[in-house]
Amino acid sequence: MLRIRDISYSVAGRPLFESASADIPAGHKVGVVGRNGTGKTTLFRLIRGELALEGGAIEVPKLARIGGVRQEVPSSETSLLDTVMAADAEREALLTEAETATDPNRIAEVQTRLADIDAWSAEARATQILRGLGFTQEEIAQPCSAFSGGWRMRVALAGVLFAAPDVLLLDEPTNYLDLEGALWLEDYLTRYPHTVIVISHDRGLLNRSVGAILHLEDRDLTLYQGPYDTFAKVRAARIAAKEAEIKKQDDRRAHLQSFVDRFRAQATKAKQAQSRIKMIERMETITTPQEAALRRFTFPEPEELSPPIVTSESASVGYGDRAVLARLDLRIDQDDRIALLGRNGEGKSTLSKLLAGRLSTMGGRITTASKLRVGYFAQHQVDELRVDETPIDHLRRMRPAEAPGRARARLAGFGLGAEQADMLVGALSGGQKARLSLLIATLDAPHLLILDEPTNHLDIESRESLVEALTAYTGAVILVSHDMHLLSLVADRLWLVKGGRVAPYEGDLDEYRRMLLGREDKPKEEAAKPAPKAKRPTREAMQGLRSEVKKSEARVSKIAEMRDKLAKKLADPALYEDKRAGELEVWNRKYAEVMEALERAEALWMAAQERLERAEA
Repeated sequence: MLRIRDISYSVAGRPLFESASADIPAGHKVGVVGRNGTGKTTLFRLIRGELALEGGAIEVPKLARIGGVRQEVPSSETSLLDTVMAADAEREALLTEAETATDPNRIAEVQTRLADIDAWSAEARATQILRGLGFTQEEIAQPCSAFSGGWRMRVALAGVLFAAPDVLLLDEPTNYLDLEGALWLEDYLTRYPHTVIVISHDRGLLNRSVGAILHLEDRDLTLYQGPYDTFAKVRAARIAAKEAEIKKQDDRRAHLQSFVDRFRAQATKAKQAQSRIKMIERMETITTPQEAALRRFTFPEPEELSPPIVTSESASVGYGDRAVLARLDLRIDQDDRIALLGRNGEGKSTLSKLLAGRLSTMGGRITTASKLRVGYFAQHQVDELRVDETPIDHLRRMRPAEAPGRARARLAGFGLGAEQADMLVGALSGGQKARLSLLIATLDAPHLLILDEPTNHLDIESRESLVEALTAYTGAVILVSHDMHLLSLVADRLWLVKGGRVAPYEGDLDEYRRMLLGREDKPKEEAAKPAPKAKRPTREAMQGLRSEVKKSEARVSKIAEMRDKLAKKLADPALYEDKRAGELEVWNRKYAEVMEALERAEALWMAAQERLERAEA
């Protein structure tokens, strides 16, 4: 049990915690949420004992090991595998002692402890973790100096997971992972044998990997049981009840004040008026919990271009004389919302740079609409902002003729108010820098917006605002993100980048997640075994088959709805005018593609229905 007892702590005179308490039972998985600046990272430092409390106490079980990722591993010639195995200090110390100990009793103790911590499977476990976080078998043997800071952060994460501390503290662990690594980590944390406390703005992780939410708000801590969606519902209900209580109090205060205003000057009523004044003064002010203002994003609207806005024919792209992607036959229309899937290193960012015009084709051809404007946001661009300039300085440099009021209105539309507009970028938070970079990427009202990990540093409220903005946006969107929640709400097409090719992924995100985790968890030897004799399906298996049928049916309905919309479009007589012949061809092609997709979806539906009928027989 980790006990937090009435703790108080301030930073520069500003209280972060005042008599805050919470109990986290051993072995529980807890997500920590709260607005930026409420003290989430400070809480971790207090738990580790790096900061001294001003009041209260934090009680950690005796001899419990506390671990977390504080910085990237240093650049060295030590291999990734050896670096990760060295992170388990106890194992390293025991192995050293095993070579030098002479006392038979102590030798027995050392060997027993080595067996208890499964020391002999260390290399296999370390390899599995590194592979799960995106390293290839060849890379695992390479020195740390061969990798950038972001990749060395993954090595640091692998090290702490390998060491398996009794209390694992993770601060935004998915910020330096891709989608595949983030999904692997989610699954790993659900099976982690000890206590996990994770600060995260990733709703997928908070819904699938934790069983409770620790909320920091108003200098206090509140522990909610259940995943994030349950927390959000309970909290919304509490806020609604509080707002109803406030309205009732306001009505009561207004009624009393009305009496005072009417009869205060009348001698016969003065005593009652004074009594009511005292009642008003005694009424305790009810306030709702501090709410993060919903800082919406306001994307400018581009004019509509004739489809397609981008096409590629047998294009290839890469670096130097090495092609990363080849035989690219792609098409993008202005209403597309496309998510790029694929393991790190397969070429998602390379494709993004090609579409953004940052890379040229090595072969083949890429054609864009003549008036096409492209907006591009990538993780590294946040670091490329000028730290000695203010946000308003950035806009003045890019739009020197624009009125100051218009520039400030643009910043306000991205949640950067008057105070942040005149603050040096170096003093802004990570989320504020990300907002400024997003504003710069969309400044020219692009027809195609390419976003490579846009949610890093954004809190949950900001991510929800980004979803709303992208949903309303009338340009095309290409998304690379580890945030499954964002992808599921925004993307309506999935492209898989794999083996030097880019192709549509026919399944949905849940199927992609299951495919990744299934492939990671199943040893090759097991996959090679002959299938066991068919048994009567379990209750859980039957539920799975019924669920598959429902999903297949829903997919058919969705595609059929798209077909009906296209049919309505094709029924417009104006479309058949001579000057619109090119547009008609585009819509006919789309209709043919949808009909093919409908045929495949119906086949999958029938197959799922047959499997269910066989199981029920």
